[in-house]
Amino acid sequence: MSFPRVAPQSSVQSEYRAYLSALASSSFSGDIEYSYGSRLAVATDNSVYQKLPQAVIFPKTTQDLQTLGQLANSHPVVKFSARGGGTGTNGQSLTDGIVVDISRHMNKVLEINPEEGWVKVQAGVVKDALNDALRPHGYFFSPDLSTSNRATVGGMINTDASGQGSLVYGKTSDHVLGLKTVLANGEMLETTPLSVEEAKSKATQSDSYGQILTQVLATCVDKRDEILAKFPRMNRFLTGYDLEHAYDADNQIIDVSRIIAGSEGSLGMVAEAKLNLTPLAPHKALVNVKYASFEAALRHAPRMIAAKATSVETVDSKVLNLAQTDIIWHSIADLITDVPGKELQGLNMVEYNSDDEEEIKARIAALEKELTEAAETGESGVIGYQVTFAKSDISKIYAMRKKAVGLLGKVEGSQKPIAFAEDTAVPPENLADFIMEFRDLLDGHGLHYGMFGHVDAGVLHVRPALDLCDVEQEQLMHRISDQVVELVAKYGGLMWGEHGKGYRSEYGPAFFGESLFTELRKIKTAFDPHNKMNPGKICTPIDSADALVKVSDTKRATFDRTIPVTFKNEFAPAMECNGNGLCFNYDTTSPMCPSSKITRDRRHSPKGRAGLIREWIRLLAEQGVNATSLKAEQFSSSWWSRWLNTRKDEDDFSHEVMEAMEGCLACKSCSGQCPVKVDVPDFRARFLSLYYQRYSRPMKDFMVANIERMAPLMAKAPKLVNFFLKLPVAQSFIEKSIGYVDTPMLSSPSLANQLGTNVERFDFRALEQLSDKERQQRVLIVQDPFTSYYDAKVVADFCQLISKLGKTPVLLPFKPNGKPEHVKGFLSRFAKTASNTATFLNSLTTLNIPMVGIDASLVLCYRDEYTKALQDSRGDFHVLLAHEWLINLFESTQYESINTSNNPKPYALFSHCTEKTALPKTESQWQQIFARLKQNIDIVAVGCCGMAGTYGHEADQKQKSLGIYALSWEQAIKRYEKQQIMATGYSCRSQVARVDGFKPKHPVQVMLQLLN
Repeated sequence: MSFPRVAPQSSVQSEYRAYLSALASSSFSGDIEYSYGSRLAVATDNSVYQKLPQAVIFPKTTQDLQTLGQLANSHPVVKFSARGGGTGTNGQSLTDGIVVDISRHMNKVLEINPEEGWVKVQAGVVKDALNDALRPHGYFFSPDLSTSNRATVGGMINTDASGQGSLVYGKTSDHVLGLKTVLANGEMLETTPLSVEEAKSKATQSDSYGQILTQVLATCVDKRDEILAKFPRMNRFLTGYDLEHAYDADNQIIDVSRIIAGSEGSLGMVAEAKLNLTPLAPHKALVNVKYASFEAALRHAPRMIAAKATSVETVDSKVLNLAQTDIIWHSIADLITDVPGKELQGLNMVEYNSDDEEEIKARIAALEKELTEAAETGESGVIGYQVTFAKSDISKIYAMRKKAVGLLGKVEGSQKPIAFAEDTAVPPENLADFIMEFRDLLDGHGLHYGMFGHVDAGVLHVRPALDLCDVEQEQLMHRISDQVVELVAKYGGLMWGEHGKGYRSEYGPAFFGESLFTELRKIKTAFDPHNKMNPGKICTPIDSADALVKVSDTKRATFDRTIPVTFKNEFAPAMECNGNGLCFNYDTTSPMCPSSKITRDRRHSPKGRAGLIREWIRLLAEQGVNATSLKAEQFSSSWWSRWLNTRKDEDDFSHEVMEAMEGCLACKSCSGQCPVKVDVPDFRARFLSLYYQRYSRPMKDFMVANIERMAPLMAKAPKLVNFFLKLPVAQSFIEKSIGYVDTPMLSSPSLANQLGTNVERFDFRALEQLSDKERQQRVLIVQDPFTSYYDAKVVADFCQLISKLGKTPVLLPFKPNGKPEHVKGFLSRFAKTASNTATFLNSLTTLNIPMVGIDASLVLCYRDEYTKALQDSRGDFHVLLAHEWLINLFESTQYESINTSNNPKPYALFSHCTEKTALPKTESQWQQIFARLKQNIDIVAVGCCGMAGTYGHEADQKQKSLGIYALSWEQAIKRYEKQQIMATGYSCRSQVARVDGFKPKHPVQVMLQLLN
């Protein structure tokens, strides 16, 4: 039985194919993608909904956007939805038409004018990237949303995003000075504030702008009293089309940009924006106020607002508890400590900004006095507080708060906190009572939930835990949604206080009333009479019979519920993805998903790859593949049939999945940094194992999988092997026939010839016969194939260092680790390798001698992949990394002799991405170790080096590998002298050697150098 072909089920409609063909033949300069995988990648956002588009288009210029519209005039069926970072929680950018992704190419900062305090940008620029560009000028773009490292300015405008500090900084629309928007017909609309008289004059023109101004005047001016009566005065009061603020009655100003802001792409596609800027406050302080209950935190928040805080953010105990299990917590544990004898159930993060240092200190001192008294008496539920003035620490705390959305998806079980009523807004004075009744509502349904948000603005994010794969719970979601709409109306608020309408647009008519909702439809008609822009969102044109989207529309779970539970368990790390999109983080110094950063392709991200796998296993189930046969060893086919299958031009979705998986570096940063621990290398290996049950493997896979068996043999004659490897004919053969480039050279002399007499020969019986005291002086060195055979001096130097520290190194015989086999999906072989090596290492545990390895990726394989593959049979062995052994040694032993002179320049530590994401304390522990040597270390913020084991040696990945290196490592390496640079990863040292011509030292080598 051969593994089946997997055919996608939805082809592009003929009308859209005709349009896309015409577009490809036009002057359009962007990218056009309509593969099933590309469409799936944008079929979801950060919401529970799923809608498969006909195609994804990536324009490069504003003219490209105009071409889209102009060409669509002769294709009436074609619909569009603009998309930025895809961070919407209510399906705002989802469509069954064409997704126009602005973020890939149109992401430039066009002009910064610090003298006048404004900036011009393309709509696809990421918010944090913009602020990085503004910081040297002393400004920032102030709306501060939790998804700021991936949300685009265009998306912020279309949802009128706000976020932290909105009482002071307002919403995005408060900072828009002008917009360039392309209408559905291809016309360019340039909007800036106009006097009413000027607006009336332009309204007489026969173009689209004239028609739009005519309607805006008729609605916003003539219906002013009705609008003011309907809309309560609230900071976060989103309406869809901002009828109230488009007309400034006091100054007699009309601003159509205010209508576009918050329109969710239903009026046009924003191409460029001119934004005003906010000066950076030189002085900040953050007061973390701790409470005995979440209700106490809510009820005390108005007091903080009255104390003129810039912002007040709240999180409950559920979010705090989840944060403590995440990589983020190690950076803030000292900033939010437990209160002895008290249980922390709520936290208010109260920020103060000021241009005057003395003023901010005085305000904090007054607040501290008040909080100290409250903590002593228990007044207001206060149990303690902490203050920090350090901007770096404040940023770390807010990073935890920003990660709250993703963290809530980490809860155990099938019921996950989901977004559908998560941004309710009521007047702040009503918030505590509203939330208590909201909690009663959820408790009445027996639901768990997490809460966090902006209590200063009356907005709280509430995410009830539901399993939408259960039809009854999906229906419960719809009932709760209706109940929350009634509840917010009772307290003078609304359902969508911050995250927009999207699939909640069905509630619009009830909220606005028939009269004002008709005005919305008239405005839609003026902008988009044929309902081509994100149809179904906000409202429809006045004479249209088209329906609004609904809360009950198709969700991701609609598809997921058809996947058998056994399939879900086999690919659990892919099923965990909740769409929060943290893997889209633009920051090049973040290790998260280097392949996504270099390709700017959503398919090549953890979220994209998880989505592809979910659809792949769903299609497998539909084809009748059962759970038993999903086990890789159940599928068998001859090498001949696999060879033939590879050469068939099949419509097999597996090939699209394979393309995305091949681009993964298997660096495992996703498993450490993703809030819900989506582990791509885990399900990637599983997929490769199954894929190659049908198709033949490339030669390079066999070479990688066998490297641990080949290296020891080749190391017996390293000079001879290296001689042949250096021959041009050999290099050409390896590249053309196997697909590998820049083949690494074996260490010469070999490790065996570099070891000194200080290294003890391994003899289990001899070690067993030693006394406990004598064993305490031994250290077992666990070899790995890369450092032992290709960077042997590191191992030899580590052995010397151990001797210098008064211990005796014992070099264990080399045992294959299996990591290369796992990376390439040889799972059966990996299981055997892991079992054999685990048996050997477990046999050593009775010696009670520490085992230490050098390379992080292989040592961590013992802890992760071995545990998953072997489960209960893994045993209890534990292999330490060098820094873990050294930090323990220094903590338990006093070394008076370690007192080296302090070098004037610090060393620079470049950490392996797998290591620093899996072990977040790694870098600080190296700092502590070097502090014992009186040496300072700079922790260098870099992403992935691009080598990642053998990835950088694959001919078809080399350019991406070098591009990834250029994203962060290249500039960082240039900031230091060669002798200052240390790198913990073998791959990292190899990449630096390839690109910059020198090999950095491992920290243990630098330690040895200092002690010598």
